[in-house]
Amino acid sequence: MTAKQILFNTFLRRNYIPDQRSAQGWIVIVGFILLSIACYFAGSTLRLVYPVVALLVAIFLYLRHPILYLGFTWWMWFLSALVARLVDYRVGWDPTRQMLVAPYLVTLVSIGTLVRNLPNAYRMGGLPFLLAAGGVFYALLVGLITNQPITAARSLLDWLTPVLFGFHLFMNWRDYPSYRQNFQRTFLWGVLITGVYGLIQFVIAPEWDRYWLIQSKQFTSSGDPVPFGMRVWSTMHSVGPFGVTMQAGLLLLFTLSGPLTFPASAFGYVSFLLTQARTNWGGWAFGLLMILSSVKAKIQMRLVVIILAMVLCVVPLATYEPISKAIGTRFQTFSNLEKDSSFQGRSAIYERDINLALSQGLGKGLGSTWVIDEKGDLQVIVIDSGVLDTFFTLGWFGAIPYLGGIILISYMILQYHEARFDSFVSASRAIALSCVPQMIMGSAMLSIAGMILWGFFGITMAAHKYYQHQGITTSEQRLNK
Repeated sequence: MTAKQILFNTFLRRNYIPDQRSAQGWIVIVGFILLSIACYFAGSTLRLVYPVVALLVAIFLYLRHPILYLGFTWWMWFLSALVARLVDYRVGWDPTRQMLVAPYLVTLVSIGTLVRNLPNAYRMGGLPFLLAAGGVFYALLVGLITNQPITAARSLLDWLTPVLFGFHLFMNWRDYPSYRQNFQRTFLWGVLITGVYGLIQFVIAPEWDRYWLIQSKQFTSSGDPVPFGMRVWSTMHSVGPFGVTMQAGLLLLFTLSGPLTFPASAFGYVSFLLTQARTNWGGWAFGLLMILSSVKAKIQMRLVVIILAMVLCVVPLATYEPISKAIGTRFQTFSNLEKDSSFQGRSAIYERDINLALSQGLGKGLGSTWVIDEKGDLQVIVIDSGVLDTFFTLGWFGAIPYLGGIILISYMILQYHEARFDSFVSASRAIALSCVPQMIMGSAMLSIAGMILWGFFGITMAAHKYYQHQGITTSEQRLNK
């Protein structure tokens, strides 16, 4: 058999065991880590090596070790921004931020699932993902005509990769138990590690974080580059991505038990509060209410006990004077939103741009929110509203199928009964649905926020299809749990 045939058969194979040959996959991942460390001390080499090698590792894991590919993808989103900051601090500021493309490339590998399953996607229930992807590809065509190809390609990564990832999770519904376990394990360690680093960041303000804050000129939104002066964004690029990740991770912790759950919760909640991200605080509260209202009384009692235990873990840390002052000041703004600068700014955006956005029939296309400055560097134009961003970029012809896909999934998963006995389904559904209203306040469908939105849409739909296929009664499922 030729090498081409081996690769072809491997790519199309459906009956593999998800955790086969995991040792081989771990060797590749560890090799990537060691190579990154070596290149870090070799100067700016890592800026090129990191995204290229990450893509190669992702392709290998996708083809041979799908469970490890899943975890590797999440960790690339969790840590790549910190790696980029360390490199910037060592060799100088990189305005192109090329290292931050790495998690997008890793996620883009899942396009293989779309290509492989496209003929049967509609029949298998993937219509919402097809609608969303169709809206994005329409905007790509417009963008290639009206904008520069490089800006359209970069914007395509923002819009398409989360949808592809969610579709990938859904189409692998047969492996839902393994995927569920991987989600739980990955987010447990993710909350613990990023939570600890977030607290360190607030108290110590490491030099590389201060350097990034100064060079990126985000003083107004991320605080001052001094200890106890920064809003926490931990290992990620900014406050928003970290806030939505912790929102999801902390809700997912309600489905777990074990020795790491409470320390992860303690550091996670303190760092989450120190983000001072009110939108994500509200999203977490909305998600918690959804979980409590969807599960049976026995699970509700267990969740209440867990919440009380977590409060006991968090309060001692949160009452530390500099921490309590930062958190308390932000909470006070809830009682006076009409005078809050952030609230006023978003209100002004809607008043100024809503009519213009809704008048976009064809849309400006992908790449319209990216520009090439006088130095030849790509710079993003931030639109502080996912709703406006969708209509500006996709236009009505793209926004209708894209938003239609989101609305359709939301309606579908609200009908699922599996949340009554599978707490992971309940939490995943709550995480996804709690992200949807956040599109009013920011672009919650792009970058890691989009990964959370579409990823948890996908895993929730996968769970439903898995239980349907198993044909197990509710009582039998409880026994299996």
